[in-house]
Amino acid sequence: MDTYDIRFPTSRQLDGSDAMNPDPDYSAAYLVLRTDAPDGLAGHGFTFTIGRGNDVQVAALDALRPHVLGRSVEDLSADPGLVSRALTGDSQLRWLGPEKGVMHMAIGAVVNAVWDLAAKRRGVPLWKLLADAEPEWLVSQVDFRYIADALSPEEALELLRRGREGSAGREKTLRAEGYPAYTTSPGWLGYSDEKLTRLAEEAVAAGFTQIKLKVGADLADDIRRCRAARAAIGPDVRLALDANQRWNVAEAIEWTQALAGFDPYWIEEPTSPDDILGHARIRAAVAPVKVATGEHVQNRIVFKQLLQADAVDVVQLDAARVGGVNENLAILLLAAKFGVPVCPHAGGVGLCELVQHLAMFDYVALSGTTEDRVIEFVDHLHGHFEHPAVVRDGRYTAPLSPGFSAEMYPASLATFAYPGGTFWTDDLAAAGTAGDAEPVGAAGVVAESVEVTA
Repeated sequence: MDTYDIRFPTSRQLDGSDAMNPDPDYSAAYLVLRTDAPDGLAGHGFTFTIGRGNDVQVAALDALRPHVLGRSVEDLSADPGLVSRALTGDSQLRWLGPEKGVMHMAIGAVVNAVWDLAAKRRGVPLWKLLADAEPEWLVSQVDFRYIADALSPEEALELLRRGREGSAGREKTLRAEGYPAYTTSPGWLGYSDEKLTRLAEEAVAAGFTQIKLKVGADLADDIRRCRAARAAIGPDVRLALDANQRWNVAEAIEWTQALAGFDPYWIEEPTSPDDILGHARIRAAVAPVKVATGEHVQNRIVFKQLLQADAVDVVQLDAARVGGVNENLAILLLAAKFGVPVCPHAGGVGLCELVQHLAMFDYVALSGTTEDRVIEFVDHLHGHFEHPAVVRDGRYTAPLSPGFSAEMYPASLATFAYPGGTFWTDDLAAAGTAGDAEPVGAAGVVAESVEVTA
């Protein structure tokens, strides 16, 4: 198991900036599972961070290495739940969570790498592996501990059996038409109004029927930016808002109501992702504006409570925040049980590449619909991946290459590994001649704007 600390200096263009995270440097704690099998295939996985602390996340990956080395490739490919159960079951590492935080994100990265390897060995993309799997096997991959009061294995099995009905026709439609997307690319908080307007107009011209703006730092600025966005996209394109956990409950209600005149479709992460009752209160107060959350929800248990409390209109699972594919299967099943649409969080480093598989499986073999369902798309850093996500006419095209679309180019790993990759060493060397300049970015140095796509 090889691990890498990969960082991109996105803060220098304010890409990804929002009210809570003003200067993110998109980063990935990345791993490769290599085997001695004659096929030469490897499993790739990662979890997403935004700069400082990525080294801590890599250390968490390294702590899991003893649970992975020496295991049978055949066994893990046939039952990825083996490694999921082993990693979440280490009692001493579990003490650091349990099932949340840095260790749980590391577990998700390793589990996702196992699924990547399993799908490659099967010769199919991950969404296809999941959609074709027997319902009984999929149920065996889910940990029902702590959620059985809301979703039993028997109920999950019935949902999956019903989901298989008509799946062949939906797969054909998916391959022909893709899956609906929305874009956050115009909406970063650090962008000027002119850049926001230009990118919003370009998004509509590219076929997107929903865009998203970051809000929450200054109400007057948000009113001005929402006015500019609505003017750019017209009345028929959905406008979603994202506060990135900035507000207290009462503040979230007041602020959302103040922006209601711009007809926002949802308000995302209006308060702490752990505040179930707060989300319920906000949802009741701001309707018909929908409440969406999930990218920082740490496990299936919190999702269960959000659904039980009628606290959320849109579930936004994240491929790399929870315990990998296995736990995301649980979350998809919970959302299906409660009849709440799933609109995955994406962007960052590689999240678009991953979540498309989960949403497409959900459409083909579980919920059976794309109504009111969209996958987030952010046009950053895709060129570093062997099989990048492709969006045409506002829709994700179904990936056809075997695996989980997680594999980065070796050259990208060598260039952006921190601190010894060629980009960062050159950057440090350039800073040595910059005099008394203020430090900026992941390396703590000043540099000119840098192109970070391959």
